[in-house]
Amino acid sequence: MARKVSPYSLGLLVLPLLLAAPAYAQNQVSLIPKPNHVEMHEGGYIFPSATPFAAFEPFMEVAALLYDHPFAQFTAVERIKSHKRIPATGVRLVQARAEDRLTNDAYRLVVDTSGIVITAHQAPAMLNGILTVLQLAYTQPDGRRLPAMVIEDKPRFGYRGLHLDVSRHFYPVSFLEKFIDLMALYKFNTFHWHLTDGAGWRLQINKYPALTQRSAWRTHPAWKDWWHNGRRYLDMGEPNASGGYYTQAEARQLVAYAARKGITIIPEIEMPGHSEEVLAVYPELSCTGRPYQHSAFCIGNEKTFTFLKDVLTEVMAVFPSKYIHIGGDEVDTTSWGTCAKCRTRMEQLGVDSIAGLQNYAVARIDSFLQANGRRLIGWDEILDGGAPKDATVMSWRNVESGLAAANAGHDVIMTPNSHLYFDHYQGNPRTEPEAIGGYIPLQAVYGYNPIPAGLAADKAKHILGAQGNIWTEYMPTTDQVEYMAFPRAIALAEVVWSDPVGRDWDDFNKRLQTHYRLLQQLDVNYYRPSYAVDIHVDFNPDTLTNTVSLTTEQNELGIHYTTDGSDPVAGSTLYTKPIELAVPATIKAAYFVDSARVGGIATAKADIHKAIGKNIVYQTAWDASYPAQKDSTLLNGQKGGEHTGGGQWQGFVNNVDITIDFQRREAINSVAIDFLRDPAANAYLPGEVTVLFSDNGKNFREAGTVTNGAATDSGFREVKTFSIDFDVQQTARYVRVVATNVHNALLLTDEVVVY
Repeated sequence: MARKVSPYSLGLLVLPLLLAAPAYAQNQVSLIPKPNHVEMHEGGYIFPSATPFAAFEPFMEVAALLYDHPFAQFTAVERIKSHKRIPATGVRLVQARAEDRLTNDAYRLVVDTSGIVITAHQAPAMLNGILTVLQLAYTQPDGRRLPAMVIEDKPRFGYRGLHLDVSRHFYPVSFLEKFIDLMALYKFNTFHWHLTDGAGWRLQINKYPALTQRSAWRTHPAWKDWWHNGRRYLDMGEPNASGGYYTQAEARQLVAYAARKGITIIPEIEMPGHSEEVLAVYPELSCTGRPYQHSAFCIGNEKTFTFLKDVLTEVMAVFPSKYIHIGGDEVDTTSWGTCAKCRTRMEQLGVDSIAGLQNYAVARIDSFLQANGRRLIGWDEILDGGAPKDATVMSWRNVESGLAAANAGHDVIMTPNSHLYFDHYQGNPRTEPEAIGGYIPLQAVYGYNPIPAGLAADKAKHILGAQGNIWTEYMPTTDQVEYMAFPRAIALAEVVWSDPVGRDWDDFNKRLQTHYRLLQQLDVNYYRPSYAVDIHVDFNPDTLTNTVSLTTEQNELGIHYTTDGSDPVAGSTLYTKPIELAVPATIKAAYFVDSARVGGIATAKADIHKAIGKNIVYQTAWDASYPAQKDSTLLNGQKGGEHTGGGQWQGFVNNVDITIDFQRREAINSVAIDFLRDPAANAYLPGEVTVLFSDNGKNFREAGTVTNGAATDSGFREVKTFSIDFDVQQTARYVRVVATNVHNALLLTDEVVVY
């Protein structure tokens, strides 16, 4: 939303904006995150061959970041000594005054024919203004030209993060620098570096050299192969050793590199679980005293705490961050229950639960970090045993855990696996590289709100921000990391920065199109928008019509469709708005570029069948986790799509057994019912579907059975229609449908279609 800026706050800088010639004016800029206030003017600024550059003293250091501009050259930075001596041209970094009416975290950017003026109170805010100039360079048609504009902007949250797991797969420092460059352009300010886990220890610890001489190297390059083939480590230098680690010098180099761009690196040293790689070389720290036995440190062993403190002492010497992440998640406590030292420690502490023992371990490390001027962050499992009051919680399991932590007074960073796990699929698994599971498309990330519903108003201050997590089990290459991270990370950047009132998916998607140019210029292997067409059919029971909507991830028109079941061609109707249908139809649609079909053909049926709205009796009840629309679900004319969400898939943990009452005898030509297979939801297809008819509701005769021959071990989501067509028209008042649950799993169905 544009807003007028007082000319008194801009001084004489406003005048050239109105006088400039419009020859190279740009009506819009496509910044992400979207600034809070943008005001466009005619005219603009062309960078000269050597652009004058000046800054007030507090900004002399951050000024150097502007030298990263890809298309402009700047003179040496001149120090501005007072507001009366601000140069008239070039780039000027100006210290804000009270009359500028800027908060401490805000900046103002003014572009006119004289150049660029960025005004801010503090260096971090000034840095954000510079990053805006750099992003404009990559997203404007001509990076040497800027349109005239006024921007006022500040972040919504103080914590804006991305996480990267380098344990499952090791990536070189050069890639991490590129990753940080991209983070900076989108105004992230925290890089959560997951350095240790069972798949490999990645940071040099001088006091414990075996961590990088052996625990950083394994038998297989790919995590999946290593995981399924013994999970063993090798000494560095052995022919089959695969892995790597970062020296402390390299880590310090990366810390400094990130700090220059306004990004703090938070290291994560995983404890007390996910510690196989440590226990393999220091088995005395385990409960069994044997390598490869269990994955958690022995909490009853004082040697463990000596080791952890030694490691953290070296970590703190490398990383100056306020926070140190200690993990604390998914601890395998199997050995704790039988470990004599653990039982003794529990007796000493007066605790009667394993959770209490874990809380003791977290509290000890918390005290150690506090004594060294640092604060502890842990995954939300640290809440289970009662986390230290001042511990910051990273909420990943669900939104509810973050809500509970904030209401309890903990500072919280939201990173729920429902919206911000970038290792999940972002497209159809059948056409995507293998991922860990789940489905989080770009629009789902953009629609996320880090403030949980139900959070008390006085507790909102505890939500520090949000973070996207990149777990790398299925990302063996840097190309794959980029593919999974972008553009989803760009959507998150706007979520954590911009005012939610002004956020709009269509507007974001339009601006995003320009950012594909940026990603291409920086050689980022991002996920390309899919050409696949999604068909959504919405039935109106009042008018007995279907409204058909066709969408793709493309931003330009290009969908052509038919409603007679024929395959679409370039000459088929171009989709421009939803289609209204008053009769049953088979819709087929595909995306075309310059008359060539570039995507597959999508097919859907718009049913207006005779069972809609009829009475239904459930011989078996639906599962409370998937009630959908309750007893109207299976006869409401609505289909469930390819995902469990949306409220149309009804779940059954036993057989599906329902009976439809038409109130009178009806002629029946076919009966069909859909089921969704989704291994992530433990939902599988039935063994068989049987249709039975009756005239009195008591005596049923079998009309037909369809057997499912599909494999049950597929990792792909699939909607399958079980249909029985009758060569000879049948008549009946009652139609009973029985689907057998043969996998002791969930059956998900959405509609019984009767013609």
